[in-house]
Amino acid sequence: MATASVRGPMKEHPAAATAVLSVVGYGIVIGTFAGLVPESLFPDLSLQQVNLLSHAIAAINTTATILLVLGWRWIRQNEVKKHAAAMTGSFGLILVFLVLYLTKIGGGGTKEIVGAPQLVYYAYLAMLAIHIILSIVAVPVVLYALILGITHTPTELRQETPHKKIGRIAAGSWILSLSLGVVTYVMLNWVYAYEFTA
Repeated sequence: MATASVRGPMKEHPAAATAVLSVVGYGIVIGTFAGLVPESLFPDLSLQQVNLLSHAIAAINTTATILLVLGWRWIRQNEVKKHAAAMTGSFGLILVFLVLYLTKIGGGGTKEIVGAPQLVYYAYLAMLAIHIILSIVAVPVVLYALILGITHTPTELRQETPHKKIGRIAAGSWILSLSLGVVTYVMLNWVYAYEFTA
């Protein structure tokens, strides 16, 4: 993703940098869910505010998915600069998503789907589970691809790194995860009723 070679520990040790950043990210998310992050860091949100955050998160995830698809298309057409911009843009959007999502969870609550037919309900749960699992598993893969991309020239990426292979896995899992997240959002917020748990 970079156009010039960057020297430094991230370039020399991309796997270690990926591991450190992954542990920090997992720690923040798990800490929020487990109540280990002080509640004073989060605003006390109403259902209306939780809904607004849900809508914003869905818009961000949809935009990130579009950027990922465009980035994938552009690299296949050898448009490296456009690819780099799309991939770093989608990663930036995911960081914004993470802040909004943790704010929603830490300061608001959760919504559970109700009123859906049993088959639809189980399909919803399956999509949600795949979305969550892919979100968790994709973190180090995405970070590794990103670190390689921002620390190496295009020539170095092609000749010296597994960026192409890792990037395919990262983008594919990320696109699927985000798409399923948007589908479950639509089902929960627009198709069926929900129950709010503060």
